[in-house]
Amino acid sequence: MAITEPGSPPVGHGATAQPAERTGSVRAFALLGTVQTTLIFTITLIAVPLPEIGREFRLGPSGLFMVSTAYGLSFSGLLLFGGRLADRHGGRALFATGLVVFAVASAVAALAPGFAVLVAARFAQGVGAALTAPAAIAVLRAVLPDPGRYARAMATWGGLSVLGATAGTLLSGVVTTWVPWRWMFGVALLVSLVALPLTPRWLPAAAPSGPVALDLPGAALATAGVTLLSYGLLSTSGHAWASAAVLVPLVAGLTSLTAFAAVESRGREPLLPPAFLADRRRVVALPAIALSAAGTAVVFLLLALYLQQIRGWSPLRTSLAFVPYALSLLIAGRLAGRLIVRFGARAVVGAGLTVAAGGLFLLSGLDPRTEYVTGLLPGLVLLPAGVAPVFAGAAVLAVAGVPRRQAGLAGGVMNTAMELGPTVGLALLTTVAAARTSHITVGGANPQAATTGGYSWALGAAGFAFALLAALTAVAVRPRSEE
Repeated sequence: MAITEPGSPPVGHGATAQPAERTGSVRAFALLGTVQTTLIFTITLIAVPLPEIGREFRLGPSGLFMVSTAYGLSFSGLLLFGGRLADRHGGRALFATGLVVFAVASAVAALAPGFAVLVAARFAQGVGAALTAPAAIAVLRAVLPDPGRYARAMATWGGLSVLGATAGTLLSGVVTTWVPWRWMFGVALLVSLVALPLTPRWLPAAAPSGPVALDLPGAALATAGVTLLSYGLLSTSGHAWASAAVLVPLVAGLTSLTAFAAVESRGREPLLPPAFLADRRRVVALPAIALSAAGTAVVFLLLALYLQQIRGWSPLRTSLAFVPYALSLLIAGRLAGRLIVRFGARAVVGAGLTVAAGGLFLLSGLDPRTEYVTGLLPGLVLLPAGVAPVFAGAAVLAVAGVPRRQAGLAGGVMNTAMELGPTVGLALLTTVAAARTSHITVGGANPQAATTGGYSWALGAAGFAFALLAALTAVAVRPRSEE
């Protein structure tokens, strides 16, 4: 993603920044963007070395499940509360607090002597991330008070998360080929240690514009609901949907979220005002963010499994297979801001969803003998060419019209959508893959063909979801003049 000129005003806005102000905004954006990328990178960094962790600590499937999900559970569950804390106490203060928690937890994870300490450290990392991510959005709003410059910055910001996820997938395979898995946590620790002393120098200590009440009942219900729902969906990887391990947390999570909605509709100072979500721009932006994050996660998971289990590739070679994806993402990210200026965020989101759907449909044609160059590469280039503009345009729509006193809330909601998307998407699409694989196996297909057939159907279903949302985007958002 292009992050060198976040403060540049879009064509037609007429805002002109002074050189000193411009330099300050570039520094602030570089710091905030690097941290945001690292927070998302940390989700995927243990995907490749997870088997090595399991061997060292003698973990079974349930233990590996806890190691891989602890970070995401606390991260997604506390984001809304973290956003409100940022609005109440000021973005920079919470940003620094979250970074300290994240840094300490990363150090503990790197030195973890056993399973329990590692899981606790991963959970604490998520707590730090849930404080830091929405606070970064609140700080960015203070750094760029001009709406035009802020929109331009958010267009770039939107792609940083998918860049972080891609970097985690690439680097985890490359780095763990030569160094122990513990070194992966050193990356997160190093970024935190560099960012902390720069925070008071490069970020403004802006207080929120007015008192912000804390809706503690709403925060408790939202945290419980999102965490339990996520846990239930993640549990489908090792349990049947009808099992108690899945149904109990799902029902408890949905009950908590229903109670949360009731509390918010009656509260004087709700954690998440219903009007915030009812805005037609966010009605499209948040599903677009969630779906794009889900599509990216599904492709990384299924193609990594396909290349290693079906084609016999090494983890290093598998990671390198996604390099074209990363390059396409960077190029599309650089173009996304200009496209938004020219055509509007809604049009860019719709077009990006359509392009991404095309990439997924191309990938859905894989079979046990699919060649990388002719069968996978076109889809791996086309998908990010659509996903990057979707994230950029959706980020602009997600914060459009949000007052400064709700900037942290906007960051929390946007990041929650980004976290829940892969959780829901992976649960549903891996179920599609498993069902199709079972059906083909009954028909007499060999295991490789059956497994690949399941992956193909899951990728096709993801493509259909992108195409459907692209169609809905065309009618669900007001014209560009109202963006």
